[in-house]
Amino acid sequence: MYVQELEPVAGSLGLSALVAALPLVIVLVLLGGVRMKAHLAGLTGLLAAVLVAWLAYGMPLDQTASSAAQGAAFGIFPILWIVVNALWVYRMTVRTRHFDILRRSFGRLSDDPRIQALVVAFCFGALLEALAGFGAPVAICSVMLVALGFDPVRAAVVSLVANTAPVAFGAMGTPVVTLAQVTGLPLDDVASVVGRQTPLLALVVPLLLVALVDGRRGLRETWVPAAACGVAFAVAQFVASNYVSAQLADIAAALLGAGALVAVPQARRPAAEPVRASVLTSARSGELDEDDPRREVLRAYAPYALIVAVFSVAQIPAVKDWLARATRTYDWPFLDVADPAGNPVGGNVFSWPIVSTGGTLVLLAGAVSAVVLGVHTRVAVKEWLATVHELRFAILTVTSVLALAYVMNLSGQAATIGHFVAAAGAGLAFLSPVLGWFGVAVSGSDTSANALFGALQVTAARESGLSPELLAAANSSGGVLGKMISPQNLTIACAAVGLAGREGDLLRKVLPWSLGLLLVMCLIVVGQSTPVLGWMLP
Repeated sequence: MYVQELEPVAGSLGLSALVAALPLVIVLVLLGGVRMKAHLAGLTGLLAAVLVAWLAYGMPLDQTASSAAQGAAFGIFPILWIVVNALWVYRMTVRTRHFDILRRSFGRLSDDPRIQALVVAFCFGALLEALAGFGAPVAICSVMLVALGFDPVRAAVVSLVANTAPVAFGAMGTPVVTLAQVTGLPLDDVASVVGRQTPLLALVVPLLLVALVDGRRGLRETWVPAAACGVAFAVAQFVASNYVSAQLADIAAALLGAGALVAVPQARRPAAEPVRASVLTSARSGELDEDDPRREVLRAYAPYALIVAVFSVAQIPAVKDWLARATRTYDWPFLDVADPAGNPVGGNVFSWPIVSTGGTLVLLAGAVSAVVLGVHTRVAVKEWLATVHELRFAILTVTSVLALAYVMNLSGQAATIGHFVAAAGAGLAFLSPVLGWFGVAVSGSDTSANALFGALQVTAARESGLSPELLAAANSSGGVLGKMISPQNLTIACAAVGLAGREGDLLRKVLPWSLGLLLVMCLIVVGQSTPVLGWMLP
């Protein structure tokens, strides 16, 4: 048995924390300073974590390697299993041109560019984040806004800022699923607290978007539909994450937000010509004027409706219990780890939810979607394999980052850093979202930031007397605000709208909003750690 130590380096917590932080520092410097590709930075950080665990912490090399293997296995299933299948569904809609029909459908909802920004960037972007994530919402929504006549820079900025509120529950809840796994906290508890933080962002972001599109006039003239959209989105995200399913939170929020927006009479009124002239600074795509048969419009919406239906059925208690019976639990080989108190850690056992996991449910919905869209089985399989090929570097990045996180957690490195950080005391509540924000800003992924810092946040919370669920959730909620300034997202946005090389221009435009919203989130978390807003927590 390997027993974790908190102070393996010269009996000093400070020195031990410094050594334990080396893998994280290496990853962050390689990504943010050297600008190394994410998968190479992840692999380098993993090597550093293995060396620290073996040489500084005395963890046997076979147990260190086994920890890394378990992290990589979790990265593949269920994390990447969800992402691959969700992106596969999207690819099939593109191949059959039903995605173009969907785009035209959105364009016809309103001719007011401020409302179009809310429909496309906020609502549909949230739906894309729910199903795929990993940069897809920014790329797709930017292109759609340019087709509607938006200036490329404005389209990119709007898409980047909109991609905040849904991120914590993106890719069928992947970030919170990862957070629960690496912290050992129940998924329902973590999702519940995140669902009492990010909806507050949803109240603000739509108002911010109309201001970005048309300044004070946009805010003055369209604040009612923007507020209705934000409130509906926030309520749906809160209810779904707390009482239904974390995997459905963004889907429900996107659909209800869009429904509330369209229901407001002001959203359907034609925009004044001066507004259109000042906002739409590029040519509107004539393709948007094409008429689509109602049957084809329904088929375009069908894949998303099927995903909602499958996940909803899976939450029925009897069905949920039946699906859970397929879960397999194994003693992970070559791993026998105890915490400093001598208690076995959860990593010694590996659970494999074969059927009940989100990725399998998306695969089922995707198979039915292929039939509805008229995709031949051979073509569907080809698209699935193409999706894996497209994500090959993302797969390597996620598996290496999760392997790194597991080595740090099981060797005791994360516990050492957590005990050291806990010295911040009450100030930890303010700093907690900042840590998540920094992790996403560098890695471009809320999932990766949760894997890297989740266990650290929980350890620090327990040492300082704060709620572990609160600080774990704060890591994810603060992280979503780093998404808009991450180099990966900036590059994706620039490439999508033909602004290659102008990432710096976009960064200068979105950084103040990222920092401002981060300050709001920090204050929310501080309030929730005290009686002032403590009543908000479950």
